[in-house]
Amino acid sequence: MFHRLAIPDLMLIVPKRHGDARGYFSETFRETDYAVAGITGPFVQDNQAFSQKAGVLRGLHFQIPPKAQAKLVCCTQGAIFDVAVDIRPESETFGKHVSAELSAENGHQFYVPEGFAHGYLTLTDNCLVQYKVSAYYSPEDERGLAWNDPELGINWPLDSKSPTVSEKDSQLPHLSALRPLLEESAQ
Repeated sequence: MFHRLAIPDLMLIVPKRHGDARGYFSETFRETDYAVAGITGPFVQDNQAFSQKAGVLRGLHFQIPPKAQAKLVCCTQGAIFDVAVDIRPESETFGKHVSAELSAENGHQFYVPEGFAHGYLTLTDNCLVQYKVSAYYSPEDERGLAWNDPELGINWPLDSKSPTVSEKDSQLPHLSALRPLLEESAQ
């Protein structure tokens, strides 16, 4: 099942699970079904990230054109709070975000097209996140957006402590500082 979210270019995918006493079987990707839903890829690289503790925040990341990436994200162990922020300067939803909880238990996937910054917070220990991308990783085209930018209004489900964030991610700029770069790269 493909569900369009509050920003219609974003989709939550709920693969059907066939369960019995042994567990379940689920088809997690079929190119033709995804193409009918508007997810055309092609996906060229699979990535995997493991986080040992709850409270790890990764993101918000993106690549600029011509190396922009669409992502198809799932959590195969544990649970995450996954977020996509619209960074398309011409978009009516510029600066808005959508979030979804992805977990091994629910099996949901989050489709994040090009033009969105993406990040997530681990909700449990021992999280394993896997995602497909539509363009190869390109360090020179990699950019990011501050996860705690008040302009974004993301209500991260944090307990009283601060998240664990990489040094690189802790120095990412706010959306207002990124807008000129985004407008230039969109041309």
